[in-house]
Amino acid sequence: MSVIVTSVIIVGAIGIMAAIVLYVVSTKFHVDENPAIEAIESLLPGANCGGCGCNGCHDFAVKCATASSLDGLNCPGAGEEAMRQIASITGLDAGDSTQCVAVVKCNGSCDIRKTNAQYDGEQSCAIKASLGAAGDACPFGCLGCGDCVSSCKWGALSMNPVTGLPEVDNVRCTGCGACVKACPRHLIELRPKGPRGMRVWVACSNKDRGAEARKECPVACIGCGKCSRICPHGAISVEHNLAYIDPASCRLCLKCVDSCPTSAIHSVNFPIKKKTDE
Repeated sequence: MSVIVTSVIIVGAIGIMAAIVLYVVSTKFHVDENPAIEAIESLLPGANCGGCGCNGCHDFAVKCATASSLDGLNCPGAGEEAMRQIASITGLDAGDSTQCVAVVKCNGSCDIRKTNAQYDGEQSCAIKASLGAAGDACPFGCLGCGDCVSSCKWGALSMNPVTGLPEVDNVRCTGCGACVKACPRHLIELRPKGPRGMRVWVACSNKDRGAEARKECPVACIGCGKCSRICPHGAISVEHNLAYIDPASCRLCLKCVDSCPTSAIHSVNFPIKKKTDE
């Protein structure tokens, strides 16, 4: 018998023995997975975006299938209908699944943005922020490199070539929060989508005092408090020279939008007011 044939027989025998051992081990230690896990995972988008706070869609499905309550468990990318189906599978009440979307808290577009230096380095917001070399006069504004756009797995963000600011596609945005984590200046916030998509927020993050903020950006919030005083619902507070609108208290009356002297408060998806004849 040749050496080659002997070697083939030995390798084959080892392979067969290994297969038998693996079969015995897999049979002995096999654990049946909860069928609810597979059913739940089939309802998820499979993006593994981390917006739910879990380590991917499978981990989220496992937690839902083994949880005693769905409170705090919500997949932004799956949507409300999928969460209702998950609640049905688990036999639990659906938790809070308020749909949120990202808003950009900066309004310093290219035509009004003042610069004090030229930055020619790597086009990365994280790098620019770490170097303190943004080049813009406002130390709180958007750095314009699009780290948030790169982080979005849903294609819901894009950089406007005219304004130099990121724009959110309200239809594609799932509220996963990836862009919130990607922005080194914390300029993106998740807010409830609102009835018929109507929302109001302060599109500024400048915490300098009014005169200084206005010098850095003419559309900055100057912390004057007019919006807070005029709000009939107590939804607006001013801290560190910056106004903030509490989405839970806001009743979308738009009085703050009309009163802001710098147009720092933005609103979207409201019906266009008809002009009255004089």
